[in-house]
Amino acid sequence: MQKKYLLIYEEISKQIQEGHYPPKTILPSENDFADMYQTSRETIRKALNLLAQNGFIQKIRGKGSLVLDLKRHQFPISGLISFKELAENMGGKAKTTVEEFTLEMAGRDIARELNIDDDEKVWKVKRVRHIDEERVILDKDFLVERHVPGLSREICENSIFEYIEKKLEKKISFAKKEFTVEEPSPQDRKLLDMEGFHAIVIVKNYIYFDDATLFQYTESRHRPDKFRFVDFARRMDTRSI
Repeated sequence: MQKKYLLIYEEISKQIQEGHYPPKTILPSENDFADMYQTSRETIRKALNLLAQNGFIQKIRGKGSLVLDLKRHQFPISGLISFKELAENMGGKAKTTVEEFTLEMAGRDIARELNIDDDEKVWKVKRVRHIDEERVILDKDFLVERHVPGLSREICENSIFEYIEKKLEKKISFAKKEFTVEEPSPQDRKLLDMEGFHAIVIVKNYIYFDDATLFQYTESRHRPDKFRFVDFARRMDTRSI
């Protein structure tokens, strides 16, 4: 016989998919569900944990279980897509605001990330991405000025990738990405709508031209409820290893 928490998980997940519990609503409490299903809170907790693991809900401290939008925007892990391209796919529900824009010496930490000298000039750009009128991504971009000359605040509000490919006629080829999950920083909480969220997904991007020149390092900080990071993986033939 199937365990009770699995049956409860399947029933609640079906209700979420059918719209009985719409996105951005809070599910009934563990006590309410326990009464509803005539079971223990521990059984309900197991079902809710499984719902969270499979992307149906986000547990928010002090509030409960937030129902997530199952049509969350997908970021391909192995792909390289600009925010403007993502916004176009969302039908104009997104915009970018530039919080900081300067040209200055890289400094030791950024120079190390970009593999350049400490005194080389880099564009330092801080951008907030808005989706559905919520501030959900903080991008910290660092671009080597000699590789990307003529950058402006207006270009950063539109699309840096588009400027590089169409105006500078350079080919962006590939990126190395690193993913971590951390506690939000004070700056995250200041610039993003983080009320109730206690984790942030950080994607570090090292972006290269087709001649393998590293020209951009970006730290992209995502609120966890708006995105699914997806990839396609193929099993290798281990017989040849």
